[in-house]
Amino acid sequence: MPRMKTKMNRIWTSLLTASLMSLTFNAHAATLLVGSYTDGASHGIYRYQFDEKTGHIDPMPQQVVKSVSPSWLVLSADQRQLFTVNETPGGHASSFSVSTKGEIKPLNQVTTKGDEPTHASLSRDQRYLFVANYAVAPDPGGSLVVIPVAKDGKLKPLVQQLRHKPSGVNPERQAGAHVHSLVLSPNGQHVYACDLGADKVFIYSYDGASVDKPLSPASPAAVDLPPGSGPRHLLFDAKGRHAYLTLEMSGEVVMFDVKDAALLPRQRLPLTEQPDAAAKAAGGLHLSADGRFLYVSNRGTANQIVVFSVGKDDGQLTLLQRRSVEGDHPREFALDPSDNFLLVANQKSNQIVVMRRDPRSGKLLETVQTLKQEAPSDLKFLE
Repeated sequence: MPRMKTKMNRIWTSLLTASLMSLTFNAHAATLLVGSYTDGASHGIYRYQFDEKTGHIDPMPQQVVKSVSPSWLVLSADQRQLFTVNETPGGHASSFSVSTKGEIKPLNQVTTKGDEPTHASLSRDQRYLFVANYAVAPDPGGSLVVIPVAKDGKLKPLVQQLRHKPSGVNPERQAGAHVHSLVLSPNGQHVYACDLGADKVFIYSYDGASVDKPLSPASPAAVDLPPGSGPRHLLFDAKGRHAYLTLEMSGEVVMFDVKDAALLPRQRLPLTEQPDAAAKAAGGLHLSADGRFLYVSNRGTANQIVVFSVGKDDGQLTLLQRRSVEGDHPREFALDPSDNFLLVANQKSNQIVVMRRDPRSGKLLETVQTLKQEAPSDLKFLE
């Protein structure tokens, strides 16, 4: 009998310990959404629990939502809707509802009338989804499309499609337009289209009251970038005074002053010291919550996150660190809600790498977790 009591005590102690560990994890938990390419074993969208205290992702996903290559994720302002682009020939945009518990349910899907959409953003009034059709093939090339969003979160057929003239500087990669991203100004009045094939960022004015043509060319209508540089992603600071742009093909980051809608270049800095073109493949970029540090991914043979400090008044960049992503092809990355960790989606090495971050210095420290994840494409947190 004493032995049985001892055994039962051990079982209860084990269960209690597991329960306490679970409660501790949940107390610091955030919801992490992961998009992925589905050419291999991945199924689409994964919902994980992330511990903001330890920096660990629970390896068992809370939900897997089947969706074809959801390469970019967009959350509505209230985080009750999720929109994705399906990066395939004959691309689509998809809409999902998100419950208060983070559960995701499909709503509907519409065509983007273009190939390989890579990016999307929502208008500030939540009425339109702007989608970037990258389009690998030069004919007809990439385009920008405007898709209305119904009050129930479902997508309607697109109402506007805009195309740009390619630069043709690089005959292999710039024979056609390749719209890579669409970013709104902080005040929501303008949309900036980064076109890798045109070597320009096109600027559009937004009119939410217009039913068939919400976007029209602004003045100025574009900002020119160096020939063959290939603009990819644009980011504004919180006050809208400065903006930062990655040049994918030249492997650089550009800092702008913002005046009205115009982007006035102030700095252009290399992401790598390596002269080899294979080491130049700039990707995503994000600012820390306090705006003091900028993080930029560089893929190719470099495979690094490059860290810059940001000038408090002038917004100018100073190089601080080049940190290996410990994997291949960091397609996107994200800072967690606590700003103490940086998560990298290494697409080609099938992993998410979590690095600790020093909020004071801005530098990236040790790796705290490497999670196996097939072909991750994007990372977004529900807060």
